[in-house]
Amino acid sequence: MDWQAEIEAARTRIAGHVVETPVLTVKGFGLSYPVEMKLEQVQHTGSFKARGAFNTLLSSQVPEGGVVAASGGNHGAAVAYAAASLGIPAHIFVPEMAGAAKIALIRSTGADLTVVPGEYANALEAARAHEAASGAMQVHAYDAPGTVAGQGTCAAEWEAQGLLADTVLIAVGGGGLIAGALGWLAGARKVVAVEPETSCALHAALGAGAPVDVEVSGIAANALGARRIGQICFDLAQAHLGASVLVPDAAIRTAQEALWRERRQLVEPAGATALAALMCGAYRPEPGERVAVLVCGANVVPDPLG
Repeated sequence: MDWQAEIEAARTRIAGHVVETPVLTVKGFGLSYPVEMKLEQVQHTGSFKARGAFNTLLSSQVPEGGVVAASGGNHGAAVAYAAASLGIPAHIFVPEMAGAAKIALIRSTGADLTVVPGEYANALEAARAHEAASGAMQVHAYDAPGTVAGQGTCAAEWEAQGLLADTVLIAVGGGGLIAGALGWLAGARKVVAVEPETSCALHAALGAGAPVDVEVSGIAANALGARRIGQICFDLAQAHLGASVLVPDAAIRTAQEALWRERRQLVEPAGATALAALMCGAYRPEPGERVAVLVCGANVVPDPLG
């Protein structure tokens, strides 16, 4: 697939439906070098997911049954928001671990919502059953071309805004966001995958030579807790990924607190995971290597204003 062409088409398609999110270059966080950041947590519904949701809905013939999505929270909120914006019925399935803030956000869109015991995989199973019974169109959270192309618009937009970095660090759950970046950049810049030690589907797949099931837990599991990496992400990672690193929960929490303390950016643990790799030394840039971090989500559990 010509991912750059697909992503460029997606960028045209979703223009006016999503926010062009800000970028900044900052010093601090205990680092001796500056870091470029893209603040994708200010996107509609608090994460990059709106990009893939709008691209999928705007490029599809949606049936009368509307759409259905399974999500750890952020994808469901984005699909619900995009569907409401376009006048499409939506039914969202989330696991209990999604947390109060994300569940409330989805409910606020007016979408039908079912909270399922267990993990994301359990919500996906329930969503597939609803799809079969209702004829609704499934909007996959990460392993679908429309989703990946939509998420790839984030990297394309960043480059158009003047990205200077040699290396971009991106947090990984199911792999839609990093897959889009890998498809767009295609090796032109080094892309580093960052995952929690306790939710590391991509890292495990790269070690095994194929996607495998992993156990998921930890503070970022409601956003980065995919049990198996998407095949699209895995294939693109094998072709273009520069490095894969893991970070402990303590480092994620430290980065989350630093983003608030130093830059007043309130993000969820997943949104701080890429920065955590720099702060804890899981990824150490070479002298002169310019680095960038994608801050991807803001739906904090518990919601401090809830």
